[in-house]
This record gives sequence, structure tokens and C-alpha cells, in this order.
Amino acid sequence: MLSSLRPLRHRNFALVWTAALVSNVGSWMQTVAVGVLVTARTGKPGWTGLVAAAAFLPNGLLSPIGGVMTDRMDRRLWLFVTTAGETAFAVVLTVLAATGHASPGAVTLLVLGGGAMSAIGFPAYQAMLPDLVPADQLGPAISLSSAQYNMGRVVGPALAGLAIVAGGYAVAFGINAASFLAVLVALALVRLPRRPPVGEAASLRRRLAEGAQAVRASRPTSVAVLLVGAVALTASPFIALVPAVALKAFHSKAGGTAVLVTAQGIGAVAGALTLTPLVRRFGRRRLLVADLVAVCALLVAYGAAPSLWVGAAALCLVGATYLGVLAGCNTVVQLHAPPALRGRVLGIYMMALGTLYPVGALLQGNLANLVGIRAVTIGGALLLLVLLLAVLIRRIPHELDLPATVHAAPAQATSLRSDAGEPSTASG
Repeated sequence: MLSSLRPLRHRNFALVWTAALVSNVGSWMQTVAVGVLVTARTGKPGWTGLVAAAAFLPNGLLSPIGGVMTDRMDRRLWLFVTTAGETAFAVVLTVLAATGHASPGAVTLLVLGGGAMSAIGFPAYQAMLPDLVPADQLGPAISLSSAQYNMGRVVGPALAGLAIVAGGYAVAFGINAASFLAVLVALALVRLPRRPPVGEAASLRRRLAEGAQAVRASRPTSVAVLLVGAVALTASPFIALVPAVALKAFHSKAGGTAVLVTAQGIGAVAGALTLTPLVRRFGRRRLLVADLVAVCALLVAYGAAPSLWVGAAALCLVGATYLGVLAGCNTVVQLHAPPALRGRVLGIYMMALGTLYPVGALLQGNLANLVGIRAVTIGGALLLLVLLLAVLIRRIPHELDLPATVHAAPAQATSLRSDAGEPSTASG
């Protein structure tokens, strides 16, 4: 397990990782508070799915554009601007909640705006990961990035519950707004070597087409995009619908939501810390297949759980295996993306996840209004299992187990230089 922590020895990565953790704690506080607010005020799972879709739909629509900008612009300035934009939307949401004007519609629009800022900035962070650590530590670095995201999921919901009880929704939203300061500080401290010139300017359409061509040209990358799209549509909506499950299945509001989200986060952190040794022992392909099948089985158990605590136990295991699926697919994309096209390739990968997840959340949220939240959760898991067994598993290439380090950044890229102009950070 200690091998999973090696990337933290590199100062650049450690600074980015710490800043992202602080920001993600705040973001998870807002995510839980928003879900509880709209569910409590409307009593409809459809609204829960809608606000989750508003947060993630921009990833599908805008991530490719963010990828183009990542490959062309000064990433330090670009990340600073987009992070400042996220901060602004969080501040407005705080003000509306404090003044009693946080209607479900207004909350959804502000979440949509913050999601747009994150969508166009996050590809830059993703594309920088290979520049923060040596090539042979990229997999563990991606796992640790997922771990810090899910550590935020563990701490954030608990703090959100306390904040809502102690001071109301405005306190939870305000802490999130303040947490973005950690990201801005990291931008001032982390510097990377200058990138080579990008060459002559090309149209947005042409640069997007170049990214799509790079995805099609790499079988491992194209399969990873296909897999993450299928998972996003059928299984991932369980994340958005946690508040609805807590309310409708287990008859609990903020407390139940915090328990379930925290359980998933604990499982994801454990999964991230054990992922590297498991990959070394069993291989990336075999582990990815096992995680895909396990996610389906565990989601069925979660949907059928008779009590909150049984559901939390099942969701903890879901968190571990779901993390394995996403981290595995992301690592494949990172390893096989050419450096000059990495932002655009990652933008397309995030488009698959960011488009199909909110679509699935909306569909499942509205279906839950008709047939019940348990039936929808179980049905989505079974649909993914059918797709895997009938079509997808046999398409997963054995090349996933090959050391594809040719496209990763050289180890010396982690050194600090006073004249470097491109710091990195993670958006929360």
C-alpha cells in the first residue's frame, strides 16, 4: 500500500494534491447541502436528478472546448480564471441561501454555472498530472487524485450535516466558497517547465477533430471512453440519487444522505490506496473487468438493502469498485494520449462521462417518481451487467497490461524552475 503514496514525495504533486483536498471538502459540503435542500423542499427525486445534472452536464458539453484551450493556453492563467469563476458562483449561492432566496430553480442555475467553470478548467489539471510525477508513477498519482477527491467525500458530507444543523445551508455554501482559496494559493506556488510552442493556430473545429482522431487511433483509449460512457449512463446515477435513496428508501434526510455519501467515500479511499498493488499483482485488464462486474452486483445489493446501515455497507464496497473502474479507465487514457493532444483526448473522455451521467441521472430520477428509487437503482445495475456480458467485456484489449509509457512525461518535468510559467492545481 505504501507504493501508492510515492507520488506525494514530489513537491509539485503534493501541493496540488493538498489544495485539491481542501477544495473538494468544500465542494462535497455544497453537493450534499444542495441535494438535501432541493429534495426537502420539493419531495421529488426528479429534482435531485436535475440539480445533479446541472452540475455535471457542462462536463459533457464544454470539456472538449476546455481540452482545446488546455493544449494552447497558459494553464496557470486559465486555471486561475476558471477557479475564480467557480468561487463567484459559490459566493452568490451563499448569499441567496443567507437571504432566504435559494429556490430550487435558482440553486440549479448557480450549480450549472459553477459546473461550467469546472468543465472548461478541469482538463488542464488532468493534462498536467503526467508533468507532476515520473512516468512510472502516473497510475499511483491518478489513484491518489481519486483518493483525495473521495476523502473530500468522506469529510465533506459529515461537515455538511453539522453545518446545516448548526447554521443552515448558507454556512455549508460559504465554506465551499472559501475553500477555493487553497486552489488559488497552489497556483502561486507550483511551477512547471515551459511547454514547447504549439505551432500554428488552427480552428476550434479542426483541433477538436484532431482529438477525436487520436481517440479513434488508439484501441485502448477508445475502449476506455466506451466503457466510461456505458458506466456513466447506467451505474453512475446512483451518486446523484443518494439523497433520494436516503429519503425515499430509508426515510432519512440530511443525516442519511451524509451516512451514505461518507460510506461511499470511505470505500473509494480504500480502493484507491489498494489499487496500485492490485494492478501489479493481477494486471490492469483483469482488475478492470472484476471491478466492472462487482459494481453491478454491489449496486443491486445497495438497491435491495433493508436498512440504512446495510445500504451504507453495500455502498462502501460500491465506492471501492467504482473507483477502480474510473481510475483504471483514466489511467489508460493518460498513458496512451500523445502529449500535444492530451488535453483534447481527456476532454473527449470527460465528455463521455459528463454527458451520459447527467442524462442517466435525469432518466433514473424521473423513472424513480414512477416505479420507485429501489427498482431504478437495481435496474440500472442489471442493464450495465447485460451490456458488459453481451458486448463490452470481450472488447477490452489485452494491451491495457502493456507498459505504455511512451506518451508520459519525463521524470525531470517535476523539477522546479524559477523561469517556468505554468503552475498546476486541481479544481474542486
